[in-house]
Amino acid sequence: MRSPQELAEVFRANGRKVTPQRQCIFRIIQGDTSHPSAEAVYTAARSEMETISLKTVYQTLNDLAEMGEVLPLDLGTGTMRFDPNVESPHHHLVCRGCGKVADLDADYSQLEVPSGADHGFLLGSAEVVFRGYCDVCRIELAACTQPEPTPTDQAAK
Repeated sequence: MRSPQELAEVFRANGRKVTPQRQCIFRIIQGDTSHPSAEAVYTAARSEMETISLKTVYQTLNDLAEMGEVLPLDLGTGTMRFDPNVESPHHHLVCRGCGKVADLDADYSQLEVPSGADHGFLLGSAEVVFRGYCDVCRIELAACTQPEPTPTDQAAK
């Protein structure tokens, strides 16, 4: 992702105003690998600038997406996420437990829709999303699936 200063230049070049609120948003998303939602960006921005509005955050993220500076992602986590990593093609890992999203650098350039299975679509790019459990949720899931000790088990100890 571009630096906050470069994003300001891109905004100006596209006829958009560069406000202190937008500069704050640029700083927050710069290098954020968590694929934040607008709400997460808003929460972080409010810690720097109490007067910022959620509408400003959404508008700025949508403007960045329109300019190709962030990638909006609908990964089924219940909210739109924004990926600032637009420089290199990549895919995503999504946790079914907490919704954490991580980049997956893997080459699926050979992935193709079988002949005749395109349903008349003019195909473009492909996105691969793997779903599972992150390390934290996997530990919690394992703890929840452990059988409760019975009185017999406790007496044997």
